[in-house]
Amino acid sequence: MTNQPWEVTADQVSPEQWPLLLELFDDASFYQTYTYGQVRWGAKNLSHLILKRRGEVVALAQLRIFRPAIWMGGVAYLRWGPICKRRDRPLDPAVVERMAEALHEEYSCKRGLFLYAQPNCFLNSPEADAVQCGFSSFAAAPDIPDYSYKTLILDLSPTIEELRRNLDRKWRNQLTRAEKNNLRVVVGNGAAGFRTFSELYKQMRKRKHFHTKVDIAEFERMQQNLPDSQRMRVLICEDASSGVPVAGLVASSLGDTAIYMLGATGDHGLKSKGAYLLQWSLIKWLKENGVRRYDLGGIDPKFNPGLYHFKRGLSGAEMIQMTAYTAPGNGPYLTALKVASATQRAIRNARRAPSLDAALEFPTT
Repeated sequence: MTNQPWEVTADQVSPEQWPLLLELFDDASFYQTYTYGQVRWGAKNLSHLILKRRGEVVALAQLRIFRPAIWMGGVAYLRWGPICKRRDRPLDPAVVERMAEALHEEYSCKRGLFLYAQPNCFLNSPEADAVQCGFSSFAAAPDIPDYSYKTLILDLSPTIEELRRNLDRKWRNQLTRAEKNNLRVVVGNGAAGFRTFSELYKQMRKRKHFHTKVDIAEFERMQQNLPDSQRMRVLICEDASSGVPVAGLVASSLGDTAIYMLGATGDHGLKSKGAYLLQWSLIKWLKENGVRRYDLGGIDPKFNPGLYHFKRGLSGAEMIQMTAYTAPGNGPYLTALKVASATQRAIRNARRAPSLDAALEFPTT
């Protein structure tokens, strides 16, 4: 490969050190935070791999290790990783390639696990070629079109005036109406704001009776446990006269790309147009804080056309996440994965109904 001095360490980082390392990378993700892994999967099921070059940390990966009863070995699952793009530097293809090798060596060869990696990268993005080349020795995971992550990504490099002009005309008109509705937006990242959002979300669920896999209590625990700099941003839209919350929005802004996580309109906000004001307020906040892109949190034109058209009004580019990869030598597991994926898809389609927040639900394992 190369004579550059690489160093790989596995499971030698503390929960306190991991967030500090994440801060070094532009492609850091909420799904690679220690708190997400701890709450979602349990700390004992996490594994952390670090790659250094000449003593400098150049790549990270947090994986879930689980051992299904039907398999003799187990699975190492990497979600939205590895993290390889140091802040304000172009992605180095050599780092991606060496990290892919390190993942294979540690989890497939040493531990005998089935390695499944879902990169934090989109097709046709500037980083796509480097990721595809780096994982060229891996096999593509079974394609599940209805389960792949599709979203809209808004480039935040234009001026705020240009971003507003680029909004769909009808969307911009609704925003103008919201701005005349005597509303104010409170922005924060504390536990109290998230509790307010949770109440709005519960009101919406009770009112709409929609299907969801989102566990709002789980997200609330994550917010409490995340370091302050990595907490989700919570925006609450209030009636300016009464102070009554009418709508809320939750987003993560790690790295250079923010992600829309959750949204809710309470019983008192059905005619307020608060969702428009919240999105626009978040965009302005992201611009002010140097975030470069805004991932609108998933789209589902087939099962949730209303939310799709709402998000499309922000004029982001439609993107599809790159395929997941399985490591070399995983052949015996691949057939089982294909069968499990086909079964999961059939069950998902049979049960699925249009849901208010379907596009906010990320593929989870």
